Amino acid sequence: MFPIRDTIPHRRPPVAMWGIILLNSIVFAFELSLDEYSLMQVFYYAGVVPARIAAPFRDGSVLLWLQTLPGYVAFLTCMFLHGGWFHFLSNMWALWIFGDNVEDRMGSARFVAFYLVTGVIASVVHVVTQPDSTVPVVGASGAISGVMGAYFLFFPTSRVVTLVPIGFIPFFFEVPAVLYIFVWFLIQLQSGLLSLVAPEAAGGVAWWAHVGGFVGGVLLCQFFRLPRGYCRRCERDEGVWESAWAR
Repeated sequence: MFPIRDTIPHRRPPVAMWGIILLNSIVFAFELSLDEYSLMQVFYYAGVVPARIAAPFRDGSVLLWLQTLPGYVAFLTCMFLHGGWFHFLSNMWALWIFGDNVEDRMGSARFVAFYLVTGVIASVVHVVTQPDSTVPVVGASGAISGVMGAYFLFFPTSRVVTLVPIGFIPFFFEVPAVLYIFVWFLIQLQSGLLSLVAPEAAGGVAWWAHVGGFVGGVLLCQFFRLPRGYCRRCERDEGVWESAWAR
């Protein structure tokens, strides 16, 4: 199933989401201008390399940790890099569908902070689960997984219009957003568990970053939402009940 849109319109312009998409687009255009060697260098230094991050903790070397400290900025820069057109477009499309409503609940500044925090959590979880990997991790999917986790709690009655191609004929179905996101999360979790047993089965996807970002989003989203009075007005208008966590 390919998501087309959700059924809840945003209530005010999602300027933070647009800004994040624009920044990702500018960075991706820069990537396209590079030759393959230069691009790999960018990925290595601006992406998260688990073995490089984990080495000081494994060796217990304070000096090595201090030497690698500047490289920790990669936890932020990695989420604005993408490995190709499909990687870039699929991430931005998911952010476009789910990000505007979450920004409504949080406000622009809190949404940006939430996006960055869950993106960092996603990368940390990947480092913990793949500490020996020398492959740079890039992409916004960890942060977007956090956004989907927030959407999962904030909009329990929303629906997602999905495209299901059967042969050459496209069919469109509305499915509950919570069901769509829950099934998506189970796929990420199952793939992550499989990657621990058979790393070659990961297919170059940081499954645990998706899992970590989603769980981080679920656990932290209530701390980033706007004051309850505003959200309750929105929820009454949309017919969406406030989650138990906010009561």
